[in-house]
Amino acid sequence: MMVIRNNKLKNNLRRCRFEAEEISQQELANMVGVTRLTIHSIETGKFNPSVKLALKIGKFFKKSVEEIFYLDEDQIKE
Repeated sequence: MMVIRNNKLKNNLRRCRFEAEEISQQELANMVGVTRLTIHSIETGKFNPSVKLALKIGKFFKKSVEEIFYLDEDQIKE
């Protein structure tokens, strides 16, 4: 059995912005209907997006949610 502990949501959002012609946090925020502070907070791990927002961000970048957001997990086999 595998036990997963300390799973924290991480993201590649900053990298995605730079791969997409270096769009700013404000430009991304405008495209997905949130504030620049929300985008900043997601990028720095201070805020986890809702499923709806994560899907909007994925659609904007033409990537799956899993390509942008992932769990940083400590896995322990018992």
